[in-house]
Amino acid sequence: MYFELKENKPHGTKDDPFSTYHIKNEGRSFQIPVHWHDELEIIYVKSGFLTVSISGENYIGTPGDAFVVSPGNLHFMGSQAGEEDYFTFLFPLEYISFCTDDMLDDKLLTPLKNGHLMIKPRIKDAAKELCEQLAEIYMAKNDEKKLEIAVQIKTKIILLQFILHMWENGFIIENDKSGRNTVEKEMISYIQQSFTGEISLKEFGEQFHLSEKYVSQYFKEHFHITLSKYVTYLRLEHAKQLLQNSDIPVTEVAMLSGYQNVSYFIRSFKKTYGVSPLKYRKNEPSTWI
Repeated sequence: MYFELKENKPHGTKDDPFSTYHIKNEGRSFQIPVHWHDELEIIYVKSGFLTVSISGENYIGTPGDAFVVSPGNLHFMGSQAGEEDYFTFLFPLEYISFCTDDMLDDKLLTPLKNGHLMIKPRIKDAAKELCEQLAEIYMAKNDEKKLEIAVQIKTKIILLQFILHMWENGFIIENDKSGRNTVEKEMISYIQQSFTGEISLKEFGEQFHLSEKYVSQYFKEHFHITLSKYVTYLRLEHAKQLLQNSDIPVTEVAMLSGYQNVSYFIRSFKKTYGVSPLKYRKNEPSTWI
């Protein structure tokens, strides 16, 4: 089971760049495949046991735990039990910048953004109260279905309190891993640019100086997902976006998403999302995420 990822699209909107995703799973194992983005991400576990991997380090999140993904860091989440309730909060660091080139921007926010500084990935329950406040704002805003200036002010205050808490408690450190994951990120970029066509293991191996036999093993070891499943994930997510944002016929959606066999595309889509492509298009997308 895959949940929607939007690493290839801007999170939030111009009016509200802060994004919250609430994933409450009920008995189905899942993995959100490896990805990265320019925003800072806070992962907050409400219940269950969430597997989190950040820059190659693996963690198990328990209720009340929080993790921070600094901008540009490869990460993924998943669970075998499928009993998780967790939030992710994403925002560009400019969202809490005062745009004055002052000490906060120069010595802290800009170095966090460009990778010279990072927040320790695992912060346990050090920010539980602040994460709860962000979750409450999300639930209230979701119910009201409207954006208010007051909500943004409250959100920014909490995020600044979060950064202050990280700073005062020594969670902000120099990033000695800024060069790590370069090859892995290049691999993901290569696949993201090529997934609608045929990806040859031989060409992929030659691109990254790996033997054809070792490519699949390397990918599985580093990303905890097989290469074929990752390609399938990208193709189906691409198809979802086409179905949601265009009137292109399902047959053409399949072809544009890398499927030469339309029947196989329909079966794969329904197996993953529990609904046919046509029915997905006719209903609100949130119903099927």
